[in-house]
Amino acid sequence: MAEQRAQQETGAGRGDSSPRWASGFTVFAGIMMIIVGVFHMAAGLAAIVENKFFVVTADYLYAFDVTGWGWIHLIVGLVVLLAGFAVFSGRLWALALGIVLAGLSAIANFLFLPYYPLWSLLIIALDIFVIWALAVHGWKVKA
Repeated sequence: MAEQRAQQETGAGRGDSSPRWASGFTVFAGIMMIIVGVFHMAAGLAAIVENKFFVVTADYLYAFDVTGWGWIHLIVGLVVLLAGFAVFSGRLWALALGIVLAGLSAIANFLFLPYYPLWSLLIIALDIFVIWALAVHGWKVKA
């Protein structure tokens, strides 16, 4: 009985060597990338349309015009969103791209901290989870 349960959990006995939970983490990472991309695009549009929405701090080392940050977030959001859909393919290049783009998203939000701190911290946390899920469990999923 225990052997059958282990086979069901790992997919053994069906010619599938990847655990079901590994594919679940990868699908969740792809969904989170799509959501993070939408969040980036929403923040980008808010900065482009109404640049008075964000409070600009004085003497910030990485200061850009708020409209510039808006375009950065809009472009990064669109690329992360598309990469999130690519992660569903399970291809190695898509998983690697997802890790790289989640890292770039975290860096962009780290630099954006003075403008919108809580939002940036939320996105950084989601990016770290995406990196973890793709790095640890993504390679276990067969395309």
